[in-house]
Amino acid sequence: MNEHVVGKLDRRGFLAAAGLTAAGAALASVGGQAFAAGRPAAAAAAGSYFVPCETVRHTRTWMAWPDRTAIWGNKLAGVQANIALIAKTIAKYEPVVMLANPASVSKAKSACGTSVTVISSIPVDDCWIRDSGPVFRVNGAGGVDAFGTNFNGWGNKQSHARDALVAGRVAAYAGVAFSTAAFVGEGGSVETDGAGTLMATRSSLINSNRNPNMSQAQLEAGMCAAYGASKVIWFKGIYGQDITDDHVDATSRFLEEGRAMVQMPLASENDIWAKDAREQYQILSTSTDAQGSPISVTKLQGPDYNKIRSTNPDFVASYANYYVCNGAVISSQFGDSTADAAAKATLQRLFPGRVVVQLNTDSLGAGGGGIHCVTQQQPAA
Repeated sequence: MNEHVVGKLDRRGFLAAAGLTAAGAALASVGGQAFAAGRPAAAAAAGSYFVPCETVRHTRTWMAWPDRTAIWGNKLAGVQANIALIAKTIAKYEPVVMLANPASVSKAKSACGTSVTVISSIPVDDCWIRDSGPVFRVNGAGGVDAFGTNFNGWGNKQSHARDALVAGRVAAYAGVAFSTAAFVGEGGSVETDGAGTLMATRSSLINSNRNPNMSQAQLEAGMCAAYGASKVIWFKGIYGQDITDDHVDATSRFLEEGRAMVQMPLASENDIWAKDAREQYQILSTSTDAQGSPISVTKLQGPDYNKIRSTNPDFVASYANYYVCNGAVISSQFGDSTADAAAKATLQRLFPGRVVVQLNTDSLGAGGGGIHCVTQQQPAA
């Protein structure tokens, strides 16, 4: 299976690459923090497993250390620095476990410091553990398990022999039961409110490179069974313009039951990504959740691409690709000082019980991803 072509490694603009074929400690105690309750008590009492909203308390965060120059080329050092920065920042709020290949353990430990636990028993191909890692579930009665989404390298676009096994191996390391979903996808392709409602783009799931011959109804059934949900809100998405086929978590996120946010483009922007974001906002703001209640949607203004640090035309400047951990929200900033400050203020308003931390993750952005893409939460039971 072909790697990304060195010199054109970003995940958003991967199709432009010449020759690329179609074939990523103890529980921290945080006082005074408000954590989303997740699924309604009646559902939790039934003992069925479901994926809670990211805002519930976590046991730990899982990450993966990239070390393949065949994938990253001369961007590798910058991406590693971003991964280490994210890991050290999250480790201030909850335990972080970093997967690293044996040959890279020393470098990962040196970069991440003693606050991050680095293990070498689970080999990886790349850093995108949101997509390759397990999706953890709880049952509201003290139980935790996990499932895998049959990761296939975003439709066989990148080699993934190791990453295809990460989900099951992490679950085994964590000591929880593991199963596989009845569809092929990635963790970043589905957002859940933890109360029965999912959202996703058709382009990333109803796609012959993941789920050939599967209908929308069949996919909905598989998704709901895996996530413990009963409704899917679909966006059209964008086919074939980035390696993920337009993951929802770069644009739209659930905050909790009945509340969501969408990153919006500037009024002057009218490319396919801007149109996609506006469509997601329109659909989400006129949808109801699994309980039939309207969803309150907040707009998160994106930056001006003419004012950000990166000049990469395929750079992904997603504030929405933040990660919620115990007591904090970890997001990116891109050098548009006005937009960065406004995004931080919006996130602080949306998450009043948490510290909002903004990081320079430009190397990841140039690689087509962000902070949410390289993290995977393990919720507490």
